[in-house]
Amino acid sequence: MTEIIGWVSSVILLVTLAQQNWKQWRSGSVEGVSKWLWVGQTAASTGFTVYSGLVRNWVFVTTNGLLLLNGLVGYAIVRHHKRHAKKGGGQAAGAGASPS
Repeated sequence: MTEIIGWVSSVILLVTLAQQNWKQWRSGSVEGVSKWLWVGQTAASTGFTVYSGLVRNWVFVTTNGLLLLNGLVGYAIVRHHKRHAKKGGGQAAGAGASPS
């Protein structure tokens, strides 16, 4: 039962974050998104993945590995939108409130 709670929680978290990446992709904007968010998330997810492997907690190995992948996808979306904005004068260059 304990493992099921971990796996269900992991799926909920990952689906929520994937939805946020999808929303950001569709919006075409990176307004308010800091590169340090991605640096911090990548560093933390890498560390947590290694730690989880060392303590042999496979729920957390999987979750943190997928969080790392999600963070890298989010960073790629930001880079894509910034390049696109520079070429076409789009909205990605602004710095306002964080996306919801």
